[in-house]
Amino acid sequence: MNKNIKLAVAGAVLALSATAANAGIIIPAGDWTLDVSGNVNMFTSWTKATSNSNHTIYGGLAGGNGQTQNTMGNGLLPNFLSFSGSTRQNDLDVAFTISLQPGTAQNHALNQVGSNDSGTQPNGGLNNRQSFITFGDKSWGSVKLGKDLGIFASDAILSDMTLLGVGGSSAGGAGNTSLGRIGFGYLYADWKPQISYTTPNMSGFQATAGITKAFISDGNGSGADNYNAHNSNANVAYEGKASYSFAANDVTGKVWVSGIAQHVANMSYSNAYMADPMAYAGDIGANVKVAGFDLTGYYYSGSGVGTTGQMLQGYSRESGSKWAARDSDGGYVQAIYTLPTKTRLGVSWGISNLDLTGNELSNNGAVVKSNELWTAMIMHPLTKHLTLVAEYDNAQSENHYGDKNESNTGSLGAILFF
Repeated sequence: MNKNIKLAVAGAVLALSATAANAGIIIPAGDWTLDVSGNVNMFTSWTKATSNSNHTIYGGLAGGNGQTQNTMGNGLLPNFLSFSGSTRQNDLDVAFTISLQPGTAQNHALNQVGSNDSGTQPNGGLNNRQSFITFGDKSWGSVKLGKDLGIFASDAILSDMTLLGVGGSSAGGAGNTSLGRIGFGYLYADWKPQISYTTPNMSGFQATAGITKAFISDGNGSGADNYNAHNSNANVAYEGKASYSFAANDVTGKVWVSGIAQHVANMSYSNAYMADPMAYAGDIGANVKVAGFDLTGYYYSGSGVGTTGQMLQGYSRESGSKWAARDSDGGYVQAIYTLPTKTRLGVSWGISNLDLTGNELSNNGAVVKSNELWTAMIMHPLTKHLTLVAEYDNAQSENHYGDKNESNTGSLGAILFF
């Protein structure tokens, strides 16, 4: 039976929630054991966003027109419906996972009454974030082929308490979900086609290495000559991570590192000169649980990987056809305390920074310099599987000219795991 559900829902359960099980609905089916699992969540958010900038903040995640707006939809986690199966054949553990993510938000414009449609709001769409197979044995590890959460920075998002909430943007954002702390302390691991190998657990040590579909600049930069992320079949990204989990008396914890590297090619302009053709990043993080406290610290640094999403704003055209990599770094700290009632109180702070290249300030000063986020959460387990959440977030964005935007968001909602 596959009790370690390979999806971000399981990460939220294992890292943050003492109220949900590690497996869903188990169904014996001949040689197979099937597992139906997932979550449903819904949040309503009130956001007041202000802008004090004289310029657009390209890549800024905070700011608005000063009005208070309400939204409803999913938090950082989408709704998940996951189907997994596992069996033992020819001395191999063989498994598969396919998942669907139906949205809660009605994030399209209201259809006009009197048009050819029904005059109702469309639904929030349907994603497919996972479709993979694994095979292996506990003696030598396992191989994964298919689409799943990326390897680099995956532990950063799976340790983020806003998996159970909303984070730095209102509920029901683009793509059915809010941002959580993505772009406010770590890069998004994303959901990628991949081939990877994971070692067996060796007294707490485990490592994963693989190739994934790369996000590569296409040369069609928007906003102050930025290279933006674009899918391409030209290259692959090389990703890996290693972790060590430990337990001593009443103290448990985990330390991890991960990294990514990929060659960057200009897919649109054959005469472009890439001054820094290799984009790369690395990170380190740790989590410790002791005496009711759950403490997490994380840091990343890279070149050419950009900010918020991998490769987003990672390069700048300095002159003519010369493109150079921007450096970026960031991290977050987080503390959660569990009361005797099982209610958890959490607070976290994080920031993502993006540097300009040597001589682009005069032209590209409107590019984001930093996105910063404070978050406070109350998480109360109403039942074994259902958690109520109240949350407050303060987000700030600044560009290299010194312009600043700010957003304040309050959210209420619930998340149910099964």
